[in-house]
Amino acid sequence: MTMPPRVTAVTVHVLQSPLEQPFAFSQGWVRRRSATLVEVTTDTGITGWGEAFAQGLEPPQIAAAAIDHALAPLVVGACALDTEVLWHRMYHQTRDYGRKGSVMAAISAIDMALWDIAGQHHRVPVYQLLGGAFRRSVQPYATDFYRIHGQGEADRLADEALAHHAAGFRLMKVKLGYGVDDDIAVMYRITRAVDGCGVTLMVDTNHAYGRTEALRLGYALDDQALRWYEEPVAPEDIDGYCELRAKLRTPIAGGENEHSLFGFRELLGRHAIDIAQPDLGSCGGITAARHIATLAQAHGIEVNPHVWGSAVAQAASLHLIAALPVAHHSLFARDPVLEYDRSSHPFRRDLVTTPIEMQDGRVVISDQPGLGITVRRDTLNRFRVN
Repeated sequence: MTMPPRVTAVTVHVLQSPLEQPFAFSQGWVRRRSATLVEVTTDTGITGWGEAFAQGLEPPQIAAAAIDHALAPLVVGACALDTEVLWHRMYHQTRDYGRKGSVMAAISAIDMALWDIAGQHHRVPVYQLLGGAFRRSVQPYATDFYRIHGQGEADRLADEALAHHAAGFRLMKVKLGYGVDDDIAVMYRITRAVDGCGVTLMVDTNHAYGRTEALRLGYALDDQALRWYEEPVAPEDIDGYCELRAKLRTPIAGGENEHSLFGFRELLGRHAIDIAQPDLGSCGGITAARHIATLAQAHGIEVNPHVWGSAVAQAASLHLIAALPVAHHSLFARDPVLEYDRSSHPFRRDLVTTPIEMQDGRVVISDQPGLGITVRRDTLNRFRVN
């Protein structure tokens, strides 16, 4: 009988790389890409990898400190297969100063690594541990359309949409939130550029607006058959989400800045959104995503993970997407899609030996044990922050 692996060490790798061309989303300028990776080693020689999602403006050292000083002592020496037990241990021990933000991202990283270890221990992909794969490939959508100047970039962004189309993308998410008039001008140019190309668009304002402006933008875009309107108002404004969902025809998406089952309880229970978007590097990891997906299923709400991290978070998200049931079963039910950030990020293709690839408009989900990734040490060494 094989003995279960026990955690012997938790090592944090903080990575940063300055961007040659800084870009903006609605909340500010991104001048460097960051990643907070965690490496969990065991007494059986198995190593698991996880990631704490570093939001666009978040210093990666915050989650790293939480891992080093608060969480690692709680899991070293424990059975690495006890994913549920360890998740609750980490959550409850940090409850008085955690529950949201970087502490939850830190929990996410360790939890993700434990699932990677469990899959390798049992010699099955993580989606198998989650109950099996409803799908073995997924359609990606291009996330981009960031600004390099600010406003007045409609023509450049229309050309960018055509470039994504030429690369094989038929789903695209446009970043908005730079002023309602500018947003409307951008969407007018993009929709004209891709008209007749079989492209479906989504929009994301990253909670740039209050309800009045968010509604004004929503009304202007309501006839464009968008797949969703993401983060229209601040994540704390549940009433605002409910109001927009009641007044607009476009489906409302949100949840990348929400955390754990407890955080999603009101968002889902009040039917404030049509699509829930937990980020595996932030919501509490794979364990928390299972909790959230189960609650969403009970409320008939779609789950479509938010993905903006490195190759580690991408791999974990693919396994969750594989194991997600559709919200509304039918012969032609709508499957979840994969967020595929097309902006500059060296911790994607260069971080693992087999980065994800799109083939014939789809991304195949790895059937290798665990998360199915091998992290490149040379990339860690090149971008590590001491």
